[in-house]
Amino acid sequence: MFAKKKQPPIKSLIAVGSHIEGNLKFTDGLRVDGEITGDIRSNSDQPSILVISETATVTGQIFADHVIINGRVNGPVHATQMLELQPKAQIVGDVFYKALEMHQGAVITGLLQPSLQGFDADVKTTLKLAANNK
Repeated sequence: MFAKKKQPPIKSLIAVGSHIEGNLKFTDGLRVDGEITGDIRSNSDQPSILVISETATVTGQIFADHVIINGRVNGPVHATQMLELQPKAQIVGDVFYKALEMHQGAVITGLLQPSLQGFDADVKTTLKLAANNK
């Protein structure tokens, strides 16, 4: 009845105890259990999933279609499709999403911004006030 999109497979893992410094680009799926200092960006040509586990810390921007967070992120998060914040998620930065699921215990220190423009968070939508008639 309701068609659910098939998630891409998680093909890459940054393991506990690993620390990467620098920007990271991935295709399909990525799971982070370690630490990344730098931006994480999916290949925008294909559907993507990014999992930031309970043991992970990311300092930098995140750009992916489906983002699941249960660890710590210091930087803005851009989810073009779905953002899932699990109970131990901690985000210090603005959050841009199309759909949001937030569990009790998740914390965001920043702005929540619903976005229909995908990764282009700089696109400003026009707000017209009814009393203004413009």
